[in-house]
Amino acid sequence: MTDYGHDLAFGTFITPSHAAGADPLLPVRLARLSEELGLDVVAFQDHPYQPAHLDTWTLLSWVAAQTSRVTVAGAVLNLPLRPPAVLARAATSLDLLSGGRLALGLGAGAYWDGIVAMGGRRLTGGDAVDALTEALEIIRGIWNAAERRALRVEGEHYRIVGAKRGPAPAHPVPVWLGAYKPRMLRLVGEQADGWLPSQAFLGDGDLARGNAAVDEAALAAGRQPAAVRRILNLAAPPGSTQQWVDEIVVLALHDGVGTFLAGGDDDAAVRRFALEVAPAVREAVAAERRRTAAGPA
Repeated sequence: MTDYGHDLAFGTFITPSHAAGADPLLPVRLARLSEELGLDVVAFQDHPYQPAHLDTWTLLSWVAAQTSRVTVAGAVLNLPLRPPAVLARAATSLDLLSGGRLALGLGAGAYWDGIVAMGGRRLTGGDAVDALTEALEIIRGIWNAAERRALRVEGEHYRIVGAKRGPAPAHPVPVWLGAYKPRMLRLVGEQADGWLPSQAFLGDGDLARGNAAVDEAALAAGRQPAAVRRILNLAAPPGSTQQWVDEIVVLALHDGVGTFLAGGDDDAAVRRFALEVAPAVREAVAAERRRTAAGPA
């Protein structure tokens, strides 16, 4: 059992589709509905090379302007097509404008043909992890407005030679990393605030193995495993609402997941998750935690 004791959060994971004939404002309406129904997070896929998708950063900004409470996040942003120093300042700007409602989800890169077609560089898996590691140093360096020295990072993939720091975000922006393989999982444990995989890409036992790798890396870096929130993009619901509730309760109590993002590409899906699934999961998890804390009868 791996229960990190996190307060549970629930949100939607929306595909920012803009295919021929699609309503470009649908993702915005779904985001506003998510907030109205009490969900905590609205996250969007980021595929800048896909012309059938709206640009995720533009969408995040638009959604943040039309909501007042919900956290907004890219899940995850495509780092190879978003220069880290510019991304850091964009993130600060959105966090300040939204009153501290940004979570920065980042990925090392995938779909390299599309990235190259848009002017990005094709990287090997190892190089992509190295580039992300350098990017984290740059992003957090830009955010560190209290440091008076200009930022210098002489990396293999990014070179920052005296960038001015600041401004600081409105709150400590959590960095969530999409990760599956050992080096990325170690990076999550060492430096990230959250691990954000997609359930559809996890095989049997991968969540437990990933948790163990993140926990080991966190401890080796002098951090507590609970400092890394576990976020999960949920796969399609398994059937009835009760089946979905039962599955998520297990993920919370036995796999330590603290934030659940469900596909919300239509009103009915968002309403079902917000009004039926999330409250039942909260109640069941709270009851089990009370029972465990009380000990044997």
